[in-house]
Amino acid sequence: MANNIYLIGGGKGGVGKSMVSMATIDYLLQKEADLLLIDADTSNPDVWKAYKDTIRSDLLDLDNADGWIELINLCDSNADSTIVINTAARSNKAVNAYGTILSNTLPELKRKLITLWVINRQRDSLELLKEYMDAIPDTVVHVIRNGYFGEERKFELYNGSKRRTVVEERGGLSLTFPDLADRVSDDIYSKRLNIAQAATELPMGNRAELQRWRGAVKTMMDRLPHE
Repeated sequence: MANNIYLIGGGKGGVGKSMVSMATIDYLLQKEADLLLIDADTSNPDVWKAYKDTIRSDLLDLDNADGWIELINLCDSNADSTIVINTAARSNKAVNAYGTILSNTLPELKRKLITLWVINRQRDSLELLKEYMDAIPDTVVHVIRNGYFGEERKFELYNGSKRRTVVEERGGLSLTFPDLADRVSDDIYSKRLNIAQAATELPMGNRAELQRWRGAVKTMMDRLPHE
């Protein structure tokens, strides 16, 4: 695996960034990647709580310039690690203000920034995506339609949008994140489990559903260019 930086964004709460972050971590761990998790959702760090005892993890406030400087330093000092960044709901304002700190250092870091932008079916998902792509043009953005909000065909605003055309012209993919049964996702969050733990500790039926979902996530993630 290349030592890329995977940034999971969405610009607002409730679109499913935390679950996509956990799925990304789980996928990369199965590929035996050496990972560093940076959870910027410091007010509700679900991803950090699930993985802090499993992989190297940091909480980092990216609402100010100091946080972005520290992010660069962590990327530099962990040159052999793949970085996964789970962003906070309020991230777009900070990205607009400080995102160039990261963008301008990517050549020196010798890393690619891969953004997984999670959307629901509402218009503001697209508006926030445009703001993000304008703020950090040096990233390939893959749009993740969260299947929790419905089948792929129901994402009509994105599917027929000019923004989708721009995303795909810049090398991005439009993907659909598989839905996971509520009772299983609820267990993962309420019991502070990471996905690998849940796959061994949950009741048999829950584990079977989780394994189905992990397989669907792998199929989706395998489409991404990881080199």
